[in-house]
Amino acid sequence: MTPLPHPALHASHAGIWVATADGTRSVSRGEAIRIAADTPVILLNAALVGQRLGYAELSGLDLLELFAFLHPARFAVPTPKGLARATGLTPPTRDADVAAFLLEATAALLAVPGGDWPEREGAWTAAQSLMRLRWPWAPALADRLAKPETNERWLFTRLPEWEENAPRPAPRTITIPPGDAEARLVDLTGHGAEERVGQRAYAAAATAAFAPRTSRDAPNLVLAEAGTGIGKTLGYLAPASLWAERAGGAVWISTYTKALQRQLAHETTRLFPDAVVRKQKVVTRKGRENYLCLLNLEDALQGGFAGRAAILAHLVARWAAYSADGDMVGGDLPGWLPTLFRRNGPTALTDRRGECVYAGCPHYRTCFIERAARASAEADVVIANHALVMVNAARGRELATRPTRYVFDEGHHLFDAADSMFATALTGQETIELRRWILGPEAGGRGRRRGLAARLLDVASYDEAGARAIQDAVDAARALASDGWLARLAEGQPFGAIETLLAAVRGLTYARAEQPGDAGYGLETELAEPTPELIDAAAPAAAALDALVRPLVTLGRRLEAVLAEAPDWLDSAARARVEGAIASVGWRADTVAAWLSLLARVGGPVSPDFVDWLAVDRIEGREYDIGLHRHWLDPTRPFAEIVLKPAHGALVTSATLTGGGDWDSAEARVGAPHLARAAARFEAVSPFDYATNAEVLVVTDVKRGDLAALANAYARLIVAAGGGTLGLFTAIRRLRGVHGRIADRLAREGLPLHAQHVDPIDTGTLVDIFRDDPAASLLGTDALRDGVDVPGSSLRLVVMEGVPWPKPSVLHAARRLAGGGSAYDDRIVRARLAQAFGRLIRRADDKGAFVMLSAAMPSRLLTAFPPGVVVSRVTLDEAVARVGQRLVGRLSLTPGIGQEAQLDA
Repeated sequence: MTPLPHPALHASHAGIWVATADGTRSVSRGEAIRIAADTPVILLNAALVGQRLGYAELSGLDLLELFAFLHPARFAVPTPKGLARATGLTPPTRDADVAAFLLEATAALLAVPGGDWPEREGAWTAAQSLMRLRWPWAPALADRLAKPETNERWLFTRLPEWEENAPRPAPRTITIPPGDAEARLVDLTGHGAEERVGQRAYAAAATAAFAPRTSRDAPNLVLAEAGTGIGKTLGYLAPASLWAERAGGAVWISTYTKALQRQLAHETTRLFPDAVVRKQKVVTRKGRENYLCLLNLEDALQGGFAGRAAILAHLVARWAAYSADGDMVGGDLPGWLPTLFRRNGPTALTDRRGECVYAGCPHYRTCFIERAARASAEADVVIANHALVMVNAARGRELATRPTRYVFDEGHHLFDAADSMFATALTGQETIELRRWILGPEAGGRGRRRGLAARLLDVASYDEAGARAIQDAVDAARALASDGWLARLAEGQPFGAIETLLAAVRGLTYARAEQPGDAGYGLETELAEPTPELIDAAAPAAAALDALVRPLVTLGRRLEAVLAEAPDWLDSAARARVEGAIASVGWRADTVAAWLSLLARVGGPVSPDFVDWLAVDRIEGREYDIGLHRHWLDPTRPFAEIVLKPAHGALVTSATLTGGGDWDSAEARVGAPHLARAAARFEAVSPFDYATNAEVLVVTDVKRGDLAALANAYARLIVAAGGGTLGLFTAIRRLRGVHGRIADRLAREGLPLHAQHVDPIDTGTLVDIFRDDPAASLLGTDALRDGVDVPGSSLRLVVMEGVPWPKPSVLHAARRLAGGGSAYDDRIVRARLAQAFGRLIRRADDKGAFVMLSAAMPSRLLTAFPPGVVVSRVTLDEAVARVGQRLVGRLSLTPGIGQEAQLDA
């Protein structure tokens, strides 16, 4: 096959290059845009290159899309170095060589169909569909793909069906004898492994969470803080696997970040080395909204999507045929794939609205979500996340198989997860979502979405009262906010009781919250002393919601009656469908009931259990939501009631459970005070030599608010460290400002810079890129402070632009008042500093520095850092010199991209 006659384009902060068969040349931004507009160009990550050129509509032959077609369910770091590794090519060492490399990579990828290709099945059929959609790569693939001798099976006939099993018996009551968990730990770590005293003690302490419960609503709760390096994952897997094996039950291990879920799944290979056995014994579970919905995908493939969104649907279909579990968020779908299509369609391929028809779906027997649910019922270990655990406990369908034993890893995040889960928001976006769930598509609507009546039509025809309840709910839902509500509110012309309420909320919030010089971000104010306009609007809104919740409750009861009456047509599939509808309707009814409770607060008595406020959510001055909000003052109360009390035992663990504070505050943030039985406490100090391998530098001469000085400090520190820097910010605006000032400067030094909220790449992929290149640096906010695990030389410097004080808000003010004032703030800051420092030293041989660019760092907060770590207040010049002395001597770097770091002997 002849090579493609297209040029390759590469743009970075260091320059722009175009390569053809005749060679590579540097071009200006304007010329690059002209070339891309005139002829198809080969590039790597069109969204990122378009941003670098300032040409958002840039398109072409994106090598990442070609890779996703050829190798679905395979991951590659989306950089020249990562693509070189995936294709077996030599990576370019300079930015100027990348464009020519892209031509070489194109030839390598297009040669794949001619060789031994494990993902061949379905490719020819998909290529024909993509040809009709004018996908740029389709003509080249059509020339290289031979038509199969027999018709290829369609995706929906290739996926395996799950099997229905008998209900699992309740776990047996067993006791793990002393020493057994330690013996299992030896098996997991290997008999020749170095014995770690802290890990053995941790495993023994964790065993108490699996002891038999002695009284109702009093689980065996163990709080265990294990410093980095203790090996807590295997420490709790030892007793957990023993209990699951001997009791015949499932242990749910809950995490907060997707990175730890992946790490846990990897660690279970020690428990079950055989892949087939491991697939049966270990299951990763996430919320429904993470999995591909096959019915939504079918609709997209049959014309529900158009343009680029349709191309994405076909690439996702290719992936679905080879995916291990159908997880689109953090699973084996490359995180960079949806970002290539910007806003075109990824979220529409999952079930984010609770519209599943369960057994009424033609793909029910092959559904990824249902398969995961059934697999978890038979598994020994279920790897979940905090949000899913709480959702399942509060409104899950799997009551008969509710877990009795939990391990909450990253336990310091339980408070935040519960805060989000048990909150109430009566906003325009929430009400319009409920309207769509009930009514389905209205005038001008498109897609597969169906309303409540359509989803339950055949069931309702059996029960007259149920059918009447559905119609009453449909009639009442018309009072909810509808399309165009934000524009009507801005024009002072709300329609209906709910929009009138939101208009009153908007008016009062602007009147009380906006200050001179406001930056255009969100506004909020307490729900106190409401105006007559708000009080007058609340009553009709409450009446409208009451008219909606009544038929929803009635419908739920009628569906339960259908189950009880068990008509002839109610086979196992129909029963599953009705049970699913009961759970979905009950969830929506509970939501509306919570809204009514919140509205009762308008002009009514204050509840000491809740914090209520009004908010106008904005991004750079553009409003996107308006409404009333309610959070628990202490969200661990419902968490303890709904999750912990029904359990028999739970282990809550983290490397920073106390967050540099005390055990009482740690217990308060996980719900322990709300249980009848006191929690057991365990602490194991990290074995790492922090005093030798790390230092903390507080820079005293970077003026707060001086963006130019802040950017200069970041640039000098990153250059001194030779890259490998994680820069943490407390405000997105400052992050963008610093990135804009230093990215080109660092590129000239051969030091790539990536940034959350700037680069059009998902956070997980940004971390993968950062981990893959020791010369790269990464800027980000909270998500990177808590969720980055980059051991080795790729992360050797952490720089924070300021003390991470809590953001002032109505909710924070209430909790601060209840939690001891400034002491409450200090606990939060210590926990954040401990988490940020924890990114630095991940292995015994790691070395690094932690720099705080704030002269106002209070000495009382320094207890957040491990004992023995030297903390010095220095000037920026001194900090730069000390970072260079400590870090650069460890690395031998070759300038340019794709650098490899070598630890000095």
